[in-house]
Amino acid sequence: MNTAEYIIKRLEELGVNEFFGVPGDYNFNLLYAIENNPNTRWIGCTNELNAGYASDGYARIRGYGALITTFGVGELSAINAIAGAAAENVPIIHIVGMPSTKEIENKSVIHHNFQEPDYQNCMNAYKPITSSAAILTRDNAKLEIDKALKTLVREKKPVYIAIPSDIAMMEIADRTPAYEWLSDKNILEEVSSLIIEEINKSQKPVIIGDILIKRFEAEIEYKEFVEKSGIPVSNFLMGTNLIDMNSEKYLGGYYGKYRNPIAQKYIEETDCLIAVGTIYSDLNSFGQNLPFNINDHIAIYGNHTFVKGKKYDNVKMSELLEKLTELIETKNIEIDKPNLGLKKQETENSELTSSYIYPRIQEFIKENDIVFVETGTVPYGIAQMYFPQNVNIQLQSLWGSIGWATPAVLGASLAKPQTRVILISGEGAHQMTCMEIGTMLKYGIKPIIIVINNNGYSTERLLCNNAEDNFNDIIQMNYAKFARVFEGDVWATKVNTSEDFDKSLKVTQIMNKMCYIEVCTETLDAPTLIKEIAKDIKNQINNTEVPRTNINKALDDIFLTTTNSGFEYETIVHRAFNENLSEESEEE
Repeated sequence: MNTAEYIIKRLEELGVNEFFGVPGDYNFNLLYAIENNPNTRWIGCTNELNAGYASDGYARIRGYGALITTFGVGELSAINAIAGAAAENVPIIHIVGMPSTKEIENKSVIHHNFQEPDYQNCMNAYKPITSSAAILTRDNAKLEIDKALKTLVREKKPVYIAIPSDIAMMEIADRTPAYEWLSDKNILEEVSSLIIEEINKSQKPVIIGDILIKRFEAEIEYKEFVEKSGIPVSNFLMGTNLIDMNSEKYLGGYYGKYRNPIAQKYIEETDCLIAVGTIYSDLNSFGQNLPFNINDHIAIYGNHTFVKGKKYDNVKMSELLEKLTELIETKNIEIDKPNLGLKKQETENSELTSSYIYPRIQEFIKENDIVFVETGTVPYGIAQMYFPQNVNIQLQSLWGSIGWATPAVLGASLAKPQTRVILISGEGAHQMTCMEIGTMLKYGIKPIIIVINNNGYSTERLLCNNAEDNFNDIIQMNYAKFARVFEGDVWATKVNTSEDFDKSLKVTQIMNKMCYIEVCTETLDAPTLIKEIAKDIKNQINNTEVPRTNINKALDDIFLTTTNSGFEYETIVHRAFNENLSEESEEE
């Protein structure tokens, strides 16, 4: 088969049946390979960035995602989506259609390039955010494709392949590479023994789980380990609902100092933290305020593990958790149970506020739903919700690119078409990428979309000095009408009262089509949690003094005392820097 057919077939074997992107004359051979494969199909998006986000959403649900763009303008349009996937271990292969080998070798000045052509610069831009990046040639094509796919499977991070148009049609050997890898047996035995030893001698062990458990496909092994261990367990924000919230040992989510003092106490006072798949970032862990370094305890990642500060490579998360479950003796640790879930607040005059909206959404979510939560204020509305079993919560709390969630829902819906998918987004983020609503309708996708419209960038309003600063205003749209602009089957409504919001959610239960609800609130309405966090951030910024070096202070003092003495300021500055003037020499 040819190179284009080979890479599409290998990805199909990994579970990739949909390929996202925008067509271009350099990638036509790839698109024909998709169309000629009976098990794959092309999903054309409205732009490359959205296609990247859609691939991200697909990969989060199906395991792997694929993005196809054209050279230069297409691939650079998508680079932010791939950077986000790199930050959060989302395995996407980005395949770029390039001009022919002859045009590359001749440095031809053709479209999508510069007046002084450089056929390497886009790949070089991708190298820092991918785990493998290559331009295919006649000599390296199969080698580089197989290498990229092996890296995709092992590291769960994006990879990049650029295929010149002639190489796409070149014959290539149809031999499937060996993707799977196993832990180093000796290291696995050593690490598991060390971890069990640390747990056995501890008095206050605690487990905290997070999103990399999903990325490295270790959810079942993690649940079995938690259940067998009997150790109290919590999670960071992106790890919400990894464990059944009705579990006897569940402490609730960890929200730093802002909520749930029970989880905070157990985690901050532990003598043996078992961190599994954690991303310890400011928004995901509600500050980085733990009184210890996570990696100084037990920290289990996708393909390596830390025990007491020492790193052990070639240890697969799923295999290590399976081994620990086999070795561990169940502990009988009594815990203080937190009160889980949001309590619905009745509002005066049917006013729609966050205190009503989020508890109502909590009631609406069912077992096995997939819920995509847009960056901004929305994650802090869903953070404390109670979720039924197997609800799949997806956030982008590390990279935090607003606009990500809407196209990601396109990908997720195609990845698991029989499952109900719900999007919760603020209107500012939704406005950035909402053209993908049309793509969803084109392919018959039926998510439930809840757009919370509070007139602008709410998080920025909370953080800036004046909430009414006009740079946080955005152009107003009638979102419910916008959803009906596209050809397709959609039910859309705009609600302004709690009664209408309740009715709209009930209507979605009987609709076999996309349901789109625009929820209107006051401008400064936001979840209480984000208001508290924003207040602390503002106080921290306002109370921070700008550091001044000794030499800056000395220069200021000299200038003030010599302004009228005939010295030239330039001479003083020159002398001070050359002599490395310090406070001790100010008097001299």
